[in-house]
Amino acid sequence: MNLKVGDKAPDINLPSSEGRPFKLSMFKGQKNVVLYFYPKDDTPGCTTQACGIRDNYKDILKYNAVIVGISSDDVKKHDTFIEKYELPFPLLADTEKKTCEDYGVWIEKSMYGRKYTGAARTTFIVDKNGKISHIFEKVKPAEHAQDVIEALKKL
Repeated sequence: MNLKVGDKAPDINLPSSEGRPFKLSMFKGQKNVVLYFYPKDDTPGCTTQACGIRDNYKDILKYNAVIVGISSDDVKKHDTFIEKYELPFPLLADTEKKTCEDYGVWIEKSMYGRKYTGAARTTFIVDKNGKISHIFEKVKPAEHAQDVIEALKKL
């Protein structure tokens, strides 16, 4: 991963489950933005992570923050995932993997001896000035929402 704390966050312009494009630059000077990259909708770890964020969503908002999930799934799949688990935050469709590559999270993985590429479960907090204030690598899905809240408290 080549991005580090203090770097300017690469802009994002992706289709959103909210029906309009999500642009990171829209929040500059106004909100902290939590970008959580995850591998795939409706899989065990990703569901645990998303539901943990859902259950702590109001607490995250208290810290002048918005949160979005980003994966390579398309908007239709995101919509199904959101509906099934009543997720109150948008999911972004990085079907071209450009944003994942810009943030350095599109990596080679290995499972059961098979190599493939996919998104590393990683979260970036971007402060109101558009700078990366926190990076969480190798996220533990069940604990992640609390880790994000603790980081937001410091901004």
